[in-house]
Amino acid sequence: MIWSRGGGSVSGPLLVLVPGLGATADVFAGVERVLADVWPGGWLAVDLPGHGRSAWDPPYTFGRHAEAVRSLLPEGRDLIVLGHSMGGVVALELAGRASPTPAAVVAFGVKVSWPAEHVSGAARMAARPATHYASRTEAVDRYVRLAGLTGLVEASDPLTESGVVETPQGWRVCQDPATFGVGVPDMVGLLARAGCPVVLARGENDPMVSDADLRALVSEPVTLRGLGHNAHVEDPAAVVELVLPFV
Repeated sequence: MIWSRGGGSVSGPLLVLVPGLGATADVFAGVERVLADVWPGGWLAVDLPGHGRSAWDPPYTFGRHAEAVRSLLPEGRDLIVLGHSMGGVVALELAGRASPTPAAVVAFGVKVSWPAEHVSGAARMAARPATHYASRTEAVDRYVRLAGLTGLVEASDPLTESGVVETPQGWRVCQDPATFGVGVPDMVGLLARAGCPVVLARGENDPMVSDADLRALVSEPVTLRGLGHNAHVEDPAAVVELVLPFV
């Protein structure tokens, strides 16, 4: 039901890479290249349910996403979870659950403030049927926008391949629209239940989460200077630096 890709060593700490809403594991391709040189263990990148190569399996909640990821995790190995945006919430869900419990969680780019119009907008997106396009180019353009990758990747970039699929009805994005109905995260509760150290981070230029948002939750959030919402695509090495203190 959930697709994953592993790399690195079969021993040592396992870094779990969880992408955000609309994206697939391939947005971590640059991170994986950096890890090959600096990470002492292995890594596991996932496509969350309803995304990419994983099955569509509504209803979608942060908790159900976390359980899907947890089904892949080995016992008896140190686990560090790196989650982006919605994936950061999933990482925090994992931090509050039974074994295997992560040794640390790094969540970056998590949207904390949810005005009523943002909540209703997400509900409208979740209620829409999947759109089919006449060409792959149109579908890729839609995928790039949904994943927040506009201006960061070209349509020819290999990471777009997992974001679209050709069907008998035409090309469509691999994301189930119902995934937009995942809900609003209870960040205070998630942090209170976390059974491990947690780092919250944001790109300095991320319009989705402010420094004030994070300081209302933790005393020392991390700011990634000069980066935006998709910091892991813009500067993979800067994001890898967030997890290195835990090994």
